[in-house]
Amino acid sequence: MPKNTDFDSAFTQLKEIFEPYADKLNVAADTRNYYALETHHVMKNKRRLYFGGVRRGKAYVSFHLMPVYACPDITEKISPDLKKRMQGKSCFNFSAPDEKLFKELRKITKAGFARFTSKKFYSPF
Repeated sequence: MPKNTDFDSAFTQLKEIFEPYADKLNVAADTRNYYALETHHVMKNKRRLYFGGVRRGKAYVSFHLMPVYACPDITEKISPDLKKRMQGKSCFNFSAPDEKLFKELRKITKAGFARFTSKKFYSPF
């Protein structure tokens, strides 16, 4: 296990980043180890579009944010410090809270919410 771990605080604080959007999106999961939000948009496979979530794993607490994957302009604004925490295209891993990076995640989440709830995002043209 990595040094300086505080999974409980990291999970709680990362979940709080999503709280302003919970009443505007669908809460798909809300357990001690997993929290997930989906948009109201239903895709061709009859499932709602995943917006993001927080998952407590064995080595990290992961913050998933799909707008980072779907909107390259959001990804371009991510700081080098936050990029170091990236795993894949839409996941950020933490073993303890990081106030500076969590503040940046709040801004990215806000921008992503605006994009994912925009009518233009779902328009084919």
